[in-house]
Amino acid sequence: MFISSAFAQTAPAAAGGGDLATTLTSMLPLVLMFVVLYFIMIRPQMKRQKEHRAMIDALAKGDEVVIAGGMLGKVTRLGEQYLSVEVATGVEVQFQRSAVVQVLPKGTIK
Repeated sequence: MFISSAFAQTAPAAAGGGDLATTLTSMLPLVLMFVVLYFIMIRPQMKRQKEHRAMIDALAKGDEVVIAGGMLGKVTRLGEQYLSVEVATGVEVQFQRSAVVQVLPKGTIK
């Protein structure tokens, strides 16, 4: 009817705080994961953004470009944030500068 004294005893207390080496060892996989994530995903993306920004800053009148929607055209006017692209004879369309995906070699568009 009564619980024997062996079953009624409490479990031993967990080890306190732990030492610094144990804490660092347990955090090492997490730190390694962030380092790998940085070199595989973040760094290449930053490099691509830097190259895109340099390409957009180097745009000049007469450059042949590809716009994000796949439209091809020749740059006719440049502004701070916008540029005009001639997509057909006499047809100019205005786009944001950031919409330029690629600058084509001269003479690509006939």
